[in-house]
Amino acid sequence: MNRLSLTLALALVAGGAGGAETELWRLDCGQIAVRDINAFSDNFAYSPGPRTLTDSCYLVRHDKDYLLWDTGLPAALLKAPTDPAAAMSPSLGQVLPAQLAEIGITPGQIGRIGISHGHFDHTGQAADFPQATLLIGAADWEGMGQTPPPFGFDPAALDHWRTGGGKVDPVRGDRDVFGDGSVVMLSAPGHTAGEMALLVRLEKTGPVLLSGDVVHFRDQIKAGSVPPFNESRADSLASVSRIEEIARNLKARLVIQHDPADIALLPAFPESAR
Repeated sequence: MNRLSLTLALALVAGGAGGAETELWRLDCGQIAVRDINAFSDNFAYSPGPRTLTDSCYLVRHDKDYLLWDTGLPAALLKAPTDPAAAMSPSLGQVLPAQLAEIGITPGQIGRIGISHGHFDHTGQAADFPQATLLIGAADWEGMGQTPPPFGFDPAALDHWRTGGGKVDPVRGDRDVFGDGSVVMLSAPGHTAGEMALLVRLEKTGPVLLSGDVVHFRDQIKAGSVPPFNESRADSLASVSRIEEIARNLKARLVIQHDPADIALLPAFPESAR
């Protein structure tokens, strides 16, 4: 679906989600201690010093179907201690299957995994859901096969799909996941070539826009800054502008997945947004 078609589709369903019942949970997928936050700025926009970023994943229920958005840090980092000398020190507090069990969901019920982009902190626990169809930006999927892979990619995390063990659906442009406008992957390249954000329409809460890594924290939007390790500065700024415009036009709640302050924008687990 091209952007014009998507715009028309979203307009048609602006008052709801085509009759489907949607529900959204925020899951804890770890945290990353950053020694100097200017590692995320190519123009030295921030006061030098440490900051801790959250690593958030999300479960979307569409009637009886489930989409897991991002799979967080790898389980090997469970209870890993913070290394104050490291530029970035990731740690995982709990694994996804254990959290899903708290709300009565088994890994086998997850029919789709949506990956915002190919970095290791978003693909780490994908292998726990081998039956799921993998939805990932086509450019990032192609990057998994490069030698060497792009910065931050861990192709081994997706080996089950790379070796033909699971179904892969590479996404080009925007993708209406369930065909009714309720859950839409939005093309937002720049951080990586295949970066995606996710729009979820909820009947009571209204639209929620999950950022992926289009933006890492709200200061980045205000500063007009871009992480120096991004794939493209120009594309990054254009994608930030796009998700801001979508959030404004749809009156959507923009949730920045790495910003700890945005955890409070959704109900605390195990509660959900509807």
